Amino acid sequence: MLEMSSPRRLLVVDPFEDCHQLLPGLQSIGWSVDSCSLESVIDRSCDVGLFRLLPEHLERPDPLKKMINRSGTQWIAVVSPEVLNLKNVGDFVYEWFFDFHTLPFDVPRVEVTLGRAFGMARLRDHVVNLVETEGHELLGDSRSLRELRKLLGKFAPTESPILIRGESGTGKELVARTLHHQSLRHDKPFVAINCGAIPENLIQSELFGHEKGAFTGAHQRKIGRIEAANGGTLFLDEIGDLPLELQASLLRFLQEKHIERVGGGEPIAVDVRVLAATHIDLEAAIQSGRFREDLYYRLNVLQVSTVPLRELHGDLSLLANHFARFYSQETGRRPRSFSEGALIAMGNHAWPGNVRELANRVRRGLVLAEGRQIEAADLGLESHTTTQQAMETLEDYKHRAERQALCDVLHRHSNNLSVAAKVLGVSRPTFYRLLRKHHIR
Repeated sequence: MLEMSSPRRLLVVDPFEDCHQLLPGLQSIGWSVDSCSLESVIDRSCDVGLFRLLPEHLERPDPLKKMINRSGTQWIAVVSPEVLNLKNVGDFVYEWFFDFHTLPFDVPRVEVTLGRAFGMARLRDHVVNLVETEGHELLGDSRSLRELRKLLGKFAPTESPILIRGESGTGKELVARTLHHQSLRHDKPFVAINCGAIPENLIQSELFGHEKGAFTGAHQRKIGRIEAANGGTLFLDEIGDLPLELQASLLRFLQEKHIERVGGGEPIAVDVRVLAATHIDLEAAIQSGRFREDLYYRLNVLQVSTVPLRELHGDLSLLANHFARFYSQETGRRPRSFSEGALIAMGNHAWPGNVRELANRVRRGLVLAEGRQIEAADLGLESHTTTQQAMETLEDYKHRAERQALCDVLHRHSNNLSVAAKVLGVSRPTFYRLLRKHHIR
């Protein structure tokens, strides 16, 4: 639950005469007021900021944009009637500020505006605190993510090979990096290679390296990925795409702990911890002769499975907000929240591309959004007329509606299940029973 009784901190940038007349009244109703220059804002902590927007800020906006993006707070623009009439000032204020106030100050209106901004700042801080959790890189508060992080915490300190399984886009490389960062090798190299992205005739050289003159075009010695990872972690992504000939060479390395560069005859000792990942059914690949069974057992000492996004209902909005903040730096726009329609559309979407698809859609949404919020259409999730299907039973409709209600309330109140249960009008034990019934969280 959000705590709303904390001191309300107001930062005034480059205060002017009108501000000095306003501040005593704000202090009398509980605002803690501080002031500073634009250059030193980054060193100050506040909930809400007042900034007087001048023509020079519109002519050279980059310092102001940087300040707003890095400060992580809600800003109120203070503008004179003259500035308000300048070209494009409305678009700029709408894009970068929570609200604006025209001089001279209307004290009651200022108090209301600051109060609304403070409430939004606390909500935003709550999301940021959930997203920027220290100690791991896997974001989410659902039961599935908590169990996955717990498992990684047990596996990370070991030296055993780990096979990471899961659908494409579910964060298998992120799991591998988390295992590395929590391992005893965290200060050593982490080297990743996608076995399905390198031409087959180059994989031998990429993995094991080559000596000068080993083949046409080998003008100098090349250190392979395995040797480059010495002392650290080697991550073999899409291991199921590794050609059979290379599977034999990799197995030999895992058994003997040394490699030979292409064109070389000297064995080179290499100490790495091997993590492998795949989205294909390796057992079926073994049956069809496309994957070596002995290599499978070498790699599959410990096993981790990632979770598809469609099973992380309570984490969807959390992840979407994380990507909105992350990609706002790239797009040069302030982070945006998601409209009710966008949240519903995301909840209804099957997410075949999983978290990678979510990241790409949010990135697109930030670029296309014209309002303060990202809409479903900005994400490319417009409502489409569905083709007519066979009639379902009444029980089917009830079951689907019940599940949708649970998903919708978790999007809004994933941080407080008591509130979620109250919104649905059921007791907390009943709410938990429904979550188990529909395999949610």
